[in-house]
Amino acid sequence: GGWVLLQNCHLGLEFMDELLETLLTAEIQNETFRVWITTEQHPKFPITLLQIAIKFTNEPPQGIRAGLKRTFSGISQDLLNVSNLPMWKPLLYTVAFLHSTVQERRKFGPLGWNIPYEFNSADFTASVQFIQNHLKKIDIKKGISWNTVRYMIGEVQYGGRVTDDYDKRLLNCFARVWFSENMFDSAFCFYTGYKIPVCKTLEQYFDYIQLLPAMDTPEVFGLHPNADITYQKNTSADVLDTITNIQPKESGGGSGETREAVVYRSAEDMLEKLPPDYVKAQLVKMGALNSMNIFLRQEIDRMQRVITVVRTSLNDLKLAIEGTIVMSEASKNLRDALDNMYDARIPQVWRRVSWESSTLGFWFTELLDRNAQLSSWIFQGRPKVFWITGFFNPQGFLTAMKQEATRAHKDWALDKVAVHNEVLKLTREEITSSPSEGVYIYGLYLEGAGWDKRRSILVESTPKILFVQLPVLHMYA
Repeated sequence: GGWVLLQNCHLGLEFMDELLETLLTAEIQNETFRVWITTEQHPKFPITLLQIAIKFTNEPPQGIRAGLKRTFSGISQDLLNVSNLPMWKPLLYTVAFLHSTVQERRKFGPLGWNIPYEFNSADFTASVQFIQNHLKKIDIKKGISWNTVRYMIGEVQYGGRVTDDYDKRLLNCFARVWFSENMFDSAFCFYTGYKIPVCKTLEQYFDYIQLLPAMDTPEVFGLHPNADITYQKNTSADVLDTITNIQPKESGGGSGETREAVVYRSAEDMLEKLPPDYVKAQLVKMGALNSMNIFLRQEIDRMQRVITVVRTSLNDLKLAIEGTIVMSEASKNLRDALDNMYDARIPQVWRRVSWESSTLGFWFTELLDRNAQLSSWIFQGRPKVFWITGFFNPQGFLTAMKQEATRAHKDWALDKVAVHNEVLKLTREEITSSPSEGVYIYGLYLEGAGWDKRRSILVESTPKILFVQLPVLHMYA
């Protein structure tokens, strides 16, 4: 009649099948017996086991108000009274506020943190413990050693998880601005309307937290209001994606075109526009050992692979729809291609050999554009300005440019050469000739900032404009 707890089951998937077998065949005598399982999401987790289980998910609360409530519900009155120094309670509240902020920034994706870290209540507890110990040891005359507090929070307790340099910089910035003598000033606030309350009991804290706004603007976490648009856009895209995935795939008896007819027509349309295969002879003429040509050859090999895969699967799909070949379970790729093309999404097989894109239409247009850049490079000579985001390996392109510059200067060594860039004031259409050295590139966008063309500097984003195209860049070594 006891309980069994199995933790981190996504690490032992083979055993999960065995467990299911045991649960279904064993004769369990006692009504009160329970198996508890903890697991992360995993695509290969046995679905049958999930279906017979009662599921309980634990997600971090949304918003500062909910986050602070949860943090304070884990704090006892004894902890509040642990120190009678006036600095203790404001410091405790500030750590709790920081804790909610770092968790809340995760929902903004790469705008919040470059890498989504698993901040959890252990970080909070450890920081509180440290501050408690620090206050016991300080000399009242000298006061708090702020450098120590900031270092422990920004580099050790929370910063210990952080692996990205820019994320570390952000965390240290929060520590620097929030943890200083200013926090005891009555005018101090984290953001307009978010102050440090003066309270004696837990009830008073809860009363204050309850008065905070239910929805926070991104500026509370140090983000631009545009970040909210990004977050809402991503959330709704996820919801719609899930709905599309679980829709029934068989067409009913209604009027209108069948799924197959729609996909057949779009397959024919694509096959018509699909560019021809590349001819290798042309590349040999261009000079095989020039570093830019080696790069071009690698790009063309990858492009050719995409064209071949697309052509083969479209032809097979047409044959399958006509009934010439069987669309059996074995040809899972064909079934997947049919479903995805009907939903205007990119089939898995194509995505594996190519690039990310939001819809099938954009993806196919990009295929034609990428191909056009490579073809014109072969047949009309090197472009004056390169569309860098149209390459499979943009880093490789810059490396080739670096090698080219190194070879042009006899006394340069490759490992002493660095890539530099300069943002020009010109757009792609205004470029009339190639640079004397290096390359001109375009196709880069800024997210989370704007660009002032006149002064050539970064500025704050304009409200409601999420992406800004950069002018042409001159990359040189």
